[in-house]
Amino acid sequence: MEVRFYDHVNDNKITYAVIIARANGKWVFCKHKDRDTWEFPGGHREANEIIEDTARRELYEETGAIEFSIVPVCPFGVFGDVFHASIESEDHYGMLYVSEINGFEKTLHYEMEEILLLDNVTDHWTYPIVQPLLLKEARRRGFIK
Repeated sequence: MEVRFYDHVNDNKITYAVIIARANGKWVFCKHKDRDTWEFPGGHREANEIIEDTARRELYEETGAIEFSIVPVCPFGVFGDVFHASIESEDHYGMLYVSEINGFEKTLHYEMEEILLLDNVTDHWTYPIVQPLLLKEARRRGFIK
């Protein structure tokens, strides 16, 4: 499996967004109802949706964030075997964002069961190869200290 980062990818090839979020100086992770691991918020783009709107919608749906800033970092591609299935190809890419969350709804309404705020990043990732590389790239590009 390989993760590649880009400065530009044609918008029509970007099919999902991933958001590295922080709140009150803590990392924000979510846990899907069907998994026992933690992940950054994110998800797939809907038809005719602007990718930043995807990021905003997914951040709300997966964390309950209602007050936040969101900044694009870069497009990326994941190629090869993730959970024993090739999840992407040369024609599908993701867009990485960073976010600072200033307010949450009290309850989660969608597929996420729980959110977790941590001083340090988790070591129990849903995508243990991909997610740390996304974080490393956001740091390398100066979006996270």
